[in-house]
Parts: sequence; C-alpha cells; structure tokens
Amino acid sequence: MENRKYARVTSRMRCWCRAEDVTLYSRVGNVSEGGLFMRTSTPLQTGARAAVRLGSEKEGAEFQAMAKVVWARQNGQSRPPGMGLQFDALDDAAREQLRRIISHDMAASTGA
Repeated sequence: MENRKYARVTSRMRCWCRAEDVTLYSRVGNVSEGGLFMRTSTPLQTGARAAVRLGSEKEGAEFQAMAKVVWARQNGQSRPPGMGLQFDALDDAAREQLRRIISHDMAASTGA
C-alpha cells in the first residue's frame, strides 16, 4: 500500500549527496516534494542524515535541503541499488524552488 503524500516523477537529473564522511554524485531515479530515490551502488545506512543538492547553479535553479535515508537497497537485489531520501520539512521558498527544478527536468526529458 502506497503511503505517499506527493506524486513521484521519474527523473534523469543528477544529485549531490553529502553525509558525514562521504560525498556521492549520482543519478536520481525519481523525485517528489517529499524526497527522492538516488541510484547508487553504495547507499548510505538507513537513518543517516545527508545534505542533498539538485539542479544547476549556472541555470539559477538549485535546490538544497537536509534529508534522511529512509531505506537502502544493495546491489544484487531484484531492483536497482540505491536509497530513498526523505527531505526535512521545506519552507515555501524551498518547495517552490524544488517544483521549478522538477518542472525543468520534466520539460528537458520530453524535449519541450
């Protein structure tokens, strides 16, 4: 049973994820206003806290937030390896910036 507040959108953008002693740069599988799935063969531990950055500073569309790893899937399981990150509570400005990045990513993937 799905227990999500926000619809997920398939994405091909890349994401920086920085935890205490590791920095990952990888492709996003899907994203929503609540969090994202980051494809990586080296997911962080469930419960880990990380700083997440999406978008491009050059394009003036960059989103940054703190997030928590709510689940992790290792390589060799039936689905792609990676981790589910849940964003901390976002203020209105951060939520709007995230919406712009998601819209831009959707337009780029459809060629619009």
